[in-house]
Amino acid sequence: MKNTIRVERAILNITQADLAERVKVSRQTINAIESNKYVPSTVLALKIAKVFQKRVDEIFILEDTD
Repeated sequence: MKNTIRVERAILNITQADLAERVKVSRQTINAIESNKYVPSTVLALKIAKVFQKRVDEIFILEDTD
């Protein structure tokens, strides 16, 4: 699964730490999600989408291999 979190953060000019604080996780969790090393829970994906005011499927994109 790909994601556009890094791009969305750049648009809002927020750091991984800022996003992590807003969704109540560690900065390392955000880094792992951005690096495609961790797939977030549904609740966390919804919280991230809410921060960016986007739909979940606009931020998280399924790939053929998923």
